[in-house]
Amino acid sequence: MASTAEVVLSIKDSFLALPTKTGDRALEEVEKNISSLRQVLSGDGEAGANQEQVLQIALEICKEGVLSLFVQNLPSLGWGVRKDLVICWCILLGQKVDENYCCVKYIEDHVELLDFLVVCYKKSDLALNCGIMVRECIKHPTLAKYILESNSFELFFEYVELPNFDIASDALNTFKFFERYTRILTSANYVTRRQSVKFLSEFLLEPSNSKIMKRYIQEVRFLNIMIGLLKDSSKNIKICAFHVFKVFVANPNKPRGIIEALRDNRKELLKLLHNLPASKGEDEFDEERDLIIQQIEKL
Repeated sequence: MASTAEVVLSIKDSFLALPTKTGDRALEEVEKNISSLRQVLSGDGEAGANQEQVLQIALEICKEGVLSLFVQNLPSLGWGVRKDLVICWCILLGQKVDENYCCVKYIEDHVELLDFLVVCYKKSDLALNCGIMVRECIKHPTLAKYILESNSFELFFEYVELPNFDIASDALNTFKFFERYTRILTSANYVTRRQSVKFLSEFLLEPSNSKIMKRYIQEVRFLNIMIGLLKDSSKNIKICAFHVFKVFVANPNKPRGIIEALRDNRKELLKLLHNLPASKGEDEFDEERDLIIQQIEKL
Protein backbone atom coordinates (compact mmCIF):
# COMPACT_ATOMS: atom_id res chain seq x y z
CA MET A 1 0.00 0.00 0.00
CA ALA A 2 1.40 3.43 -1.02
CA SER A 3 2.33 5.90 1.73
CA THR A 4 0.61 9.25 2.04
CA ALA A 5 3.68 11.00 0.61
CA GLU A 6 3.71 8.65 -2.39
CA VAL A 7 0.00 9.19 -3.06
CA VAL A 8 0.42 12.96 -3.07
CA LEU A 9 3.58 12.84 -5.19
CA SER A 10 1.76 10.68 -7.73
CA ILE A 11 -0.99 13.33 -7.95
CA LYS A 12 1.59 16.10 -8.24
CA ASP A 13 3.55 14.32 -10.97
CA SER A 14 0.41 13.65 -13.01
CA PHE A 15 -0.48 17.36 -12.98
CA LEU A 16 3.07 18.42 -13.82
CA ALA A 17 3.01 16.01 -16.78
CA LEU A 18 -0.06 17.62 -18.34
CA PRO A 19 1.89 20.02 -20.58
CA THR A 20 4.35 17.33 -21.69
CA LYS A 21 2.38 14.10 -22.19
CA THR A 22 -0.09 13.31 -24.94
CA GLY A 23 -3.37 15.04 -24.02
CA ASP A 24 -5.75 12.13 -23.42
CA ARG A 25 -3.19 9.95 -21.67
CA ALA A 26 -2.09 12.72 -19.29
CA LEU A 27 -5.70 13.66 -18.46
CA GLU A 28 -6.59 10.02 -17.80
CA GLU A 29 -3.77 9.82 -15.26
CA VAL A 30 -4.98 12.97 -13.48
CA GLU A 31 -8.57 11.75 -13.56
CA LYS A 32 -7.60 8.41 -12.02
CA ASN A 33 -5.57 10.08 -9.26
CA ILE A 34 -8.25 12.65 -8.36
CA SER A 35 -10.94 9.95 -8.31
CA SER A 36 -8.79 7.90 -5.91
CA LEU A 37 -8.13 10.96 -3.77
CA ARG A 38 -11.85 11.68 -3.51
CA GLN A 39 -12.51 8.14 -2.30
CA VAL A 40 -9.77 8.41 0.32
CA LEU A 41 -11.01 11.79 1.56
CA SER A 42 -14.73 11.03 1.60
CA GLY A 43 -14.82 7.24 2.08
CA ASP A 44 -15.89 4.56 -0.38
CA GLY A 45 -19.58 4.46 0.53
CA GLU A 46 -19.34 1.47 2.84
CA ALA A 47 -16.71 2.81 5.21
CA GLY A 48 -16.07 6.39 6.21
CA ALA A 49 -12.78 8.16 5.62
CA ASN A 50 -9.81 7.55 7.90
CA GLN A 51 -9.56 10.97 9.52
CA GLU A 52 -5.91 10.60 10.48
CA GLN A 53 -5.05 9.72 6.89
CA VAL A 54 -7.10 12.66 5.60
CA LEU A 55 -5.16 15.07 7.83
CA GLN A 56 -1.83 13.64 6.67
CA ILE A 57 -2.86 14.01 3.04
CA ALA A 58 -3.91 17.63 3.65
CA LEU A 59 -0.53 18.42 5.20
CA GLU A 60 1.35 16.67 2.39
CA ILE A 61 -0.71 18.44 -0.29
CA CYS A 62 0.19 21.80 1.25
CA LYS A 63 3.84 20.83 1.53
CA GLU A 64 4.02 19.82 -2.14
CA GLY A 65 2.03 22.80 -3.45
CA VAL A 66 -0.66 20.58 -4.97
CA LEU A 67 -3.47 23.06 -4.21
CA SER A 68 -1.87 25.46 -6.66
CA LEU A 69 -1.80 22.74 -9.30
CA PHE A 70 -5.50 22.03 -8.69
CA VAL A 71 -6.45 25.63 -9.40
CA GLN A 72 -4.01 26.40 -12.21
CA ASN A 73 -5.00 23.31 -14.19
CA LEU A 74 -8.74 23.60 -13.65
CA PRO A 75 -9.36 24.90 -17.21
CA SER A 76 -7.61 21.84 -18.70
CA LEU A 77 -9.74 19.25 -16.89
CA GLY A 78 -12.94 17.57 -17.99
CA TRP A 79 -16.30 17.95 -16.28
CA GLY A 80 -16.10 14.68 -14.30
CA VAL A 81 -12.63 15.23 -12.85
CA ARG A 82 -13.48 18.85 -11.99
CA LYS A 83 -16.47 17.60 -10.02
CA ASP A 84 -14.25 15.21 -8.02
CA LEU A 85 -11.62 17.91 -7.55
CA VAL A 86 -14.20 20.32 -6.11
CA ILE A 87 -15.28 17.67 -3.57
CA CYS A 88 -11.63 17.16 -2.58
CA TRP A 89 -11.10 20.93 -2.31
CA CYS A 90 -14.02 21.36 0.09
CA ILE A 91 -12.88 18.50 2.31
CA LEU A 92 -9.25 19.65 2.36
CA LEU A 93 -10.09 23.22 3.37
CA GLY A 94 -11.93 21.88 6.40
CA GLN A 95 -8.93 19.99 7.78
CA LYS A 96 -7.67 21.39 11.07
CA VAL A 97 -4.25 20.55 12.46
CA ASP A 98 -3.29 21.97 15.87
CA GLU A 99 -6.01 24.66 15.75
CA ASN A 100 -4.95 25.73 12.24
CA TYR A 101 -6.61 25.02 8.91
CA CYS A 102 -3.49 24.01 6.99
CA CYS A 103 -4.98 24.38 3.51
CA VAL A 104 -6.50 27.76 4.39
CA LYS A 105 -3.05 28.89 5.57
CA TYR A 106 -1.60 27.71 2.26
CA ILE A 107 -4.15 29.80 0.33
CA GLU A 108 -3.45 32.81 2.57
CA ASP A 109 0.16 32.53 1.40
CA HIS A 110 -0.92 32.07 -2.25
CA VAL A 111 -3.83 34.50 -2.60
CA GLU A 112 -3.36 34.61 -6.37
CA LEU A 113 -5.31 31.34 -6.36
CA LEU A 114 -8.40 33.21 -5.13
CA ASP A 115 -8.05 35.82 -7.87
CA PHE A 116 -7.73 33.05 -10.45
CA LEU A 117 -10.90 31.33 -9.23
CA VAL A 118 -12.91 34.56 -9.29
CA VAL A 119 -11.71 35.44 -12.80
CA CYS A 120 -12.67 31.94 -13.98
CA TYR A 121 -16.35 32.84 -13.53
CA LYS A 122 -16.04 34.34 -17.01
CA LYS A 123 -15.67 30.84 -18.45
CA SER A 124 -19.10 29.25 -18.63
CA ASP A 125 -17.84 25.66 -18.26
CA LEU A 126 -15.81 26.53 -15.12
CA ALA A 127 -18.07 29.04 -13.38
CA LEU A 128 -20.14 26.66 -11.26
CA ASN A 129 -17.06 24.71 -10.10
CA CYS A 130 -15.21 27.91 -9.23
CA GLY A 131 -18.28 29.24 -7.41
CA ILE A 132 -18.31 26.27 -5.03
CA MET A 133 -14.56 26.56 -4.45
CA VAL A 134 -14.75 30.32 -3.77
CA ARG A 135 -17.67 29.92 -1.34
CA GLU A 136 -15.71 27.25 0.53
CA CYS A 137 -12.82 29.70 0.83
CA ILE A 138 -14.89 32.61 2.10
CA LYS A 139 -16.20 30.55 5.00
CA HIS A 140 -12.81 31.47 6.49
CA PRO A 141 -12.57 35.15 7.59
CA THR A 142 -9.02 35.78 6.34
CA LEU A 143 -9.87 34.58 2.82
CA ALA A 144 -13.21 36.41 2.79
CA LYS A 145 -11.42 39.60 3.86
CA TYR A 146 -8.89 39.22 1.05
CA ILE A 147 -11.58 38.91 -1.63
CA LEU A 148 -13.59 41.79 -0.17
CA GLU A 149 -10.53 44.03 -0.37
CA SER A 150 -9.28 42.81 -3.76
CA ASN A 151 -10.07 44.17 -7.20
CA SER A 152 -11.58 40.77 -7.97
CA PHE A 153 -14.59 41.47 -5.74
CA GLU A 154 -15.93 44.10 -8.13
CA LEU A 155 -16.20 41.42 -10.81
CA PHE A 156 -19.19 39.95 -8.93
CA PHE A 157 -21.17 43.08 -9.82
CA GLU A 158 -20.56 42.22 -13.48
CA TYR A 159 -21.18 38.49 -13.07
CA VAL A 160 -24.64 38.86 -11.51
CA GLU A 161 -25.72 40.65 -14.70
CA LEU A 162 -24.34 38.10 -17.17
CA PRO A 163 -26.84 36.75 -19.73
CA ASN A 164 -25.96 33.16 -18.75
CA PHE A 165 -28.56 32.41 -16.05
CA ASP A 166 -26.57 29.64 -14.31
CA ILE A 167 -23.44 31.76 -13.98
CA ALA A 168 -25.34 34.87 -12.90
CA SER A 169 -27.25 32.83 -10.27
CA ASP A 170 -24.07 31.24 -8.94
CA ALA A 171 -22.32 34.61 -8.75
CA LEU A 172 -25.33 36.01 -6.89
CA ASN A 173 -25.13 33.14 -4.37
CA THR A 174 -21.49 34.01 -3.72
CA PHE A 175 -22.32 37.70 -3.45
CA LYS A 176 -25.10 36.94 -0.94
CA PHE A 177 -22.58 34.96 1.13
CA PHE A 178 -20.75 38.22 1.76
CA GLU A 179 -23.95 39.86 2.90
CA ARG A 180 -23.95 37.42 5.80
CA TYR A 181 -20.99 39.40 7.08
CA THR A 182 -23.50 41.90 8.42
CA ARG A 183 -24.71 39.30 10.92
CA ILE A 184 -21.47 39.50 12.90
CA LEU A 185 -21.97 43.25 13.27
CA THR A 186 -24.69 42.44 15.79
CA SER A 187 -22.75 39.66 17.54
CA ALA A 188 -23.09 39.39 21.31
CA ASN A 189 -19.28 39.29 21.48
CA TYR A 190 -17.82 42.78 21.98
CA VAL A 191 -14.51 42.07 20.21
CA THR A 192 -16.32 40.61 17.21
CA ARG A 193 -18.63 43.64 16.96
CA ARG A 194 -15.80 46.12 17.34
CA GLN A 195 -13.47 44.47 14.80
CA SER A 196 -16.22 43.86 12.24
CA VAL A 197 -17.59 47.41 12.29
CA LYS A 198 -14.05 48.84 12.25
CA PHE A 199 -13.19 46.77 9.20
CA LEU A 200 -16.48 47.69 7.48
CA SER A 201 -15.99 51.43 8.01
CA GLU A 202 -12.41 51.30 6.71
CA PHE A 203 -13.41 49.14 3.76
CA LEU A 204 -16.39 51.24 2.62
CA LEU A 205 -14.48 54.52 2.89
CA GLU A 206 -11.59 53.30 0.70
CA PRO A 207 -11.84 55.23 -2.59
CA SER A 208 -11.20 52.03 -4.55
CA ASN A 209 -14.36 50.51 -3.01
CA SER A 210 -16.69 53.36 -3.97
CA LYS A 211 -18.82 51.16 -6.24
CA ILE A 212 -19.46 48.70 -3.40
CA MET A 213 -20.09 51.54 -0.94
CA LYS A 214 -22.70 53.11 -3.25
CA ARG A 215 -24.55 49.81 -3.42
CA TYR A 216 -24.31 49.26 0.35
CA ILE A 217 -25.91 52.62 1.23
CA GLN A 218 -28.98 51.85 -0.86
CA GLU A 219 -30.16 49.24 1.65
CA VAL A 220 -32.43 50.17 4.57
CA ARG A 221 -31.49 46.99 6.47
CA PHE A 222 -27.83 48.07 6.53
CA LEU A 223 -28.82 51.54 7.74
CA ASN A 224 -30.82 49.97 10.58
CA ILE A 225 -27.78 47.95 11.65
CA MET A 226 -25.72 51.15 11.88
CA ILE A 227 -28.47 52.88 13.89
CA GLY A 228 -28.40 49.91 16.27
CA LEU A 229 -24.61 50.20 16.61
CA LEU A 230 -24.89 53.93 17.40
CA LYS A 231 -26.70 52.76 20.56
CA ASP A 232 -23.85 50.43 21.58
CA SER A 233 -22.35 50.94 25.02
CA SER A 234 -18.83 51.06 23.53
CA LYS A 235 -17.44 54.45 22.49
CA ASN A 236 -15.23 52.84 19.83
CA ILE A 237 -18.13 50.96 18.23
CA LYS A 238 -20.29 54.08 18.22
CA ILE A 239 -17.60 56.10 16.45
CA CYS A 240 -16.93 53.40 13.84
CA ALA A 241 -20.67 53.04 13.25
CA PHE A 242 -20.96 56.80 12.81
CA HIS A 243 -18.40 56.75 10.00
CA VAL A 244 -20.62 54.32 8.08
CA PHE A 245 -23.88 55.99 9.12
CA LYS A 246 -22.74 59.41 7.87
CA VAL A 247 -22.41 58.05 4.33
CA PHE A 248 -26.10 57.07 4.31
CA VAL A 249 -27.06 60.59 5.40
CA ALA A 250 -24.61 62.47 3.15
CA ASN A 251 -25.64 60.55 0.02
CA PRO A 252 -27.24 63.16 -2.29
CA ASN A 253 -29.23 60.43 -4.07
CA LYS A 254 -30.83 58.72 -1.10
CA PRO A 255 -33.53 56.19 -2.07
CA ARG A 256 -37.02 56.83 -0.71
CA GLY A 257 -36.68 53.98 1.80
CA ILE A 258 -33.53 55.50 3.34
CA ILE A 259 -35.16 58.95 3.59
CA GLU A 260 -38.23 57.48 5.29
CA ALA A 261 -36.11 55.45 7.75
CA LEU A 262 -34.09 58.55 8.69
CA ARG A 263 -37.23 60.64 9.05
CA ASP A 264 -39.03 58.01 11.14
CA ASN A 265 -36.03 57.77 13.50
CA ARG A 266 -35.21 61.49 13.39
CA LYS A 267 -35.79 62.26 17.07
CA GLU A 268 -33.85 59.24 18.32
CA LEU A 269 -31.01 59.81 15.85
CA LEU A 270 -30.54 63.43 16.90
CA LYS A 271 -30.33 62.35 20.52
CA LEU A 272 -27.79 59.61 19.68
CA LEU A 273 -25.64 61.98 17.62
CA HIS A 274 -25.70 64.74 20.24
CA ASN A 275 -24.62 62.16 22.82
CA LEU A 276 -21.75 60.73 20.75
CA PRO A 277 -18.56 60.72 22.83
CA ALA A 278 -16.44 63.82 22.38
CA SER A 279 -13.31 63.20 20.34
CA LYS A 280 -10.35 64.91 21.95
CA GLY A 281 -8.26 66.70 19.38
CA GLU A 282 -10.41 65.43 16.50
CA ASP A 283 -12.06 68.60 15.24
CA GLU A 284 -12.81 66.95 11.91
CA PHE A 285 -14.98 64.32 13.61
CA ASP A 286 -16.93 66.97 15.53
CA GLU A 287 -17.46 68.97 12.34
CA GLU A 288 -18.74 65.90 10.49
CA ARG A 289 -21.09 65.06 13.35
CA ASP A 290 -22.50 68.60 13.40
CA LEU A 291 -23.00 68.52 9.64
CA ILE A 292 -24.87 65.20 9.81
CA ILE A 293 -27.03 66.56 12.66
CA GLN A 294 -27.93 69.56 10.50
CA GLN A 295 -28.92 67.35 7.59
CA ILE A 296 -31.16 65.17 9.78
CA GLU A 297 -32.76 68.24 11.35
CA LYS A 298 -33.77 69.37 7.85
CA LEU A 299 -35.67 66.14 7.14
